Amino acid sequence: MAPGADPGGPARENEATLREVVEALAPLERRAGSEDERRAAEWIAERLHAAGCDAAVEPEQYREGYARVMRTLSITSGLAGAAALASRRARPVAGAVAGAVAAAIADDVSNGPRLFRRAASPERTTWNVVGSVGPDDAPRTLVLLAHHDAAPTGKIFDDNLQRWLGEAFPGVIERIDTSVPFWWALLSAPTLVALGSLRGRRGLIAAGLAASTVGTAVFEDVVRSPIVPGANDNLTAVAVLVALAERLRAAPVDGLRVVLASCGAEEVIQGGIYGFARRHFPALDRERTWFINLETVGSPRLIMLEGEGAVVMEDYHHRAFRDLIARVADQVGAHMRRGMRSRNSTDAVLPSRAGYPTATIASMNRYKQLSNYHLMSDTPENVDYRTVRQALVLTEAVARELAANPWV
Repeated sequence: MAPGADPGGPARENEATLREVVEALAPLERRAGSEDERRAAEWIAERLHAAGCDAAVEPEQYREGYARVMRTLSITSGLAGAAALASRRARPVAGAVAGAVAAAIADDVSNGPRLFRRAASPERTTWNVVGSVGPDDAPRTLVLLAHHDAAPTGKIFDDNLQRWLGEAFPGVIERIDTSVPFWWALLSAPTLVALGSLRGRRGLIAAGLAASTVGTAVFEDVVRSPIVPGANDNLTAVAVLVALAERLRAAPVDGLRVVLASCGAEEVIQGGIYGFARRHFPALDRERTWFINLETVGSPRLIMLEGEGAVVMEDYHHRAFRDLIARVADQVGAHMRRGMRSRNSTDAVLPSRAGYPTATIASMNRYKQLSNYHLMSDTPENVDYRTVRQALVLTEAVARELAANPWV
């Protein structure tokens, strides 16, 4: 490819569509389960239909999580720490409570059974949008995932520290391909309280109490903060779904059904994807179905995640599929960085655990950040549409590769 060439050049004719989707939905305050999230889902379904895609809005139930759940658990950990400091006799109970809090945090952020969330959070409604292009009886299926809800901001998402580190120590940042384990810091608070109570160490208990207080303050701030526009995270992915529907209408793919799914309530640490799984996984053959999760594809450089794990890292199912995507990316000139792993969670974790070949396509800036992640600056004018076009070209090329090569 010539120097300065645009790997997303073949999709330039679709840029008007990409911008239309992002600019139309960003003004909606798309908090999980809100009326604006429902309006966004209805708009996406109508726009997919206009692009020649059969699409419908599917209401699903989810349980509220993330900031409110973590705030409650942090408060509980702090109370256990305070009780353990106040009375030695309280330490066995305080330690047990703190241990249960640590287990509940790990369970929730790792998409486990989520026992605490089930007990503490009522069910609410979110709205998934699911469309398909191609015959229902096609021998193979490619599922493209996005999400259209948006997250609250908060002081914890300030990116100045990582930018400073990137400028001061660029070589160190370059060598780190796994994101910072943010959730480990939260887990440390009840763990310290539990260990301190078990061993009779006031210093450990006091450290756990202090960390619990910080955790409570952090999540209280998130609870009270406004919802970001969410242009990069994740309207860029929704835009790719719509533009891909248009491209497949103009040049259909034989032998492949492409499912275009935009889920709701992703920002509560997975919500709508559970409904999608219950509704659609039973009909999707694991030997003939592939999943690509599109997550925040409007930063300057395209990347592919190899795995994710808030507590324990899990590589996605079936590395050969990720190898195929990398080969296709090279063929179309969408030079994509591999080897990245995320300590946050995405909707990709469910199909991967279910045994489907899975990959997540995302993007990053020079500091290895998702640009404007959970910040009020995540607006349409700050999206790098060149990278969004690359994601569009890549996903279309992967679809055509899956259709053309039955040995994949």
